[in-house]
Amino acid sequence: MFTLPELPYKYDALEPYIDAKTMEIHHGKHHQAYVDNLNKALEKYPQFVDKNIEDILSDINSIPEEIRQQVLNHGGGHANHSFFWKNLAPNAKEVPGGEFIEAIKTVFGDFDKFKEQFSAKAMGVFGSGWAFLILTPDKKLALKRHSFQNSPLSDGNVPLLAIDVWEHAYYLKYQNRRAEYVEAFWNIVNWGEVEKTFDLASK
Repeated sequence: MFTLPELPYKYDALEPYIDAKTMEIHHGKHHQAYVDNLNKALEKYPQFVDKNIEDILSDINSIPEEIRQQVLNHGGGHANHSFFWKNLAPNAKEVPGGEFIEAIKTVFGDFDKFKEQFSAKAMGVFGSGWAFLILTPDKKLALKRHSFQNSPLSDGNVPLLAIDVWEHAYYLKYQNRRAEYVEAFWNIVNWGEVEKTFDLASK
């Protein structure tokens, strides 16, 4: 059975950028629902329960067709949120370093241009979804928008950075002001985790 991962910080740790009540509902209610519905979808297929969700989504065609969309929806929700929580941190450093920042400069010109383009992707999601910085199978950085809970893993890509732009991620504090939420996001990015993921995936 898949379980809800514990957060590596308290619900109020990301204040004032993301409020404690939003974190409590987002993690304890929305993410929990994705986990519960994923387990329900896989009830008749115990052979998949011992696999991690990243492997399942990376080989989504191995999932029986009758539950494949449910696994994409709820498994994607579980994987995306599990990744997102690790992307965030209180007292985060402002700028990444190492080989990652050099790759960012090569592709986007400089760090500020990368932030502008990533923010534009987040603002460009119509309705509910995510913006991702990914590493493609040929080891190139790219930005992608994903609707609903679709995961980059199902396209063979490795997520490096994600922002959740479903309204439940920000509405209690920011209401319809998504741009303010996206701006605030940059204050709590866990660049150490992003760098680590990049280093592992780019080898």
